[in-house]
This record gives sequence, structure tokens and C-alpha cells, in this order.
Amino acid sequence: MKLHDTKAVARFLDVSERRVRQLRDEKIIDEVRPGLYDLLDANRRYINYLRKRNPESEEAVDYNTERALLVRVKRKNEELDLQIRENQLHSSEDVEQVLTNMLINFRSRLMAIPARLSPILSKKTDKTEIFKILKAQVDEALNELSDFNALFGEGAESGNEESDG
Repeated sequence: MKLHDTKAVARFLDVSERRVRQLRDEKIIDEVRPGLYDLLDANRRYINYLRKRNPESEEAVDYNTERALLVRVKRKNEELDLQIRENQLHSSEDVEQVLTNMLINFRSRLMAIPARLSPILSKKTDKTEIFKILKAQVDEALNELSDFNALFGEGAESGNEESDG
């Protein structure tokens, strides 16, 4: 077995001579005799030390697999961006804002029915006619609620105007 000095071990391990001494002091590599090391043993011990220090480095990263994953994610991102530009996909904030506005408007419309119709209905005595008037007002409010596309288009435009101003 050939023994090597600190300088040779440092060159072989690609570290400084001082680092070789630190590794010796930390009992990571062993000195066979003062200032002399078994190069193969020092190399093996240093590699094991690095593996223990960085366990994730043991897992071999397959470049092709990682690249394929990256390309797939980028493609998916581009598809989502395209759907957003074509108004096929909307952000949750936009949907929440539109639905909130839509429900507030619907509630206000329903709450206004008694005030709007009470003067008219107070003069009516025919139950069928009263029913038809009330049903027409409720149907009108429900039709407004059912026209989601028109409301979403208006909500998205008004939302953009607010953010610009």
C-alpha cells in the first residue's frame, strides 16, 4: 500500500490541504502515519461522507425524464393561457366576483317586487291576475339570473375597468 501526503490527497479529492486536515480532525478520513494517507481509503471515506451529507445526490436524475416533465408542464401552461385568452377559462376571482354581483342583483330584484307591485296589487281582486303579475316579476328576475354568459361578460368588463382606473 502506497501512502500519500496531504498535498497529494488534496489534489486527488479536489479540496485544499487545510480541508484535508479538517477531514482528518473530523475523523472522516484516517491518517495511516502522521501526514500520510492511503489514497484509496481516503477517497472512499470522503465519498461516503458526501453521500451522507447530501442524500438526494444519490438519486440519479434522469435528464430526459426531467426535460419531458418540464416540456409537459410548459405545454399545459400554454394551453391554459390560450383558454384564458379565448374566454374558455376564467380565474376563480373573476367567477367569484361575477357570481357575487349576480346574486346581489337577484336579491335586490326580489326584494323590490313587493314595493313595486303593492300599489298595483292592492287594486286587484282576481287571484289569477295577482298570481300572473307576481309570476311575471319572479320569472323576469329568474331569467336575468339564468343568463350567465351575458352577466359574466359584463362582470369581466366592469372588473377590468375598475382595475384600470
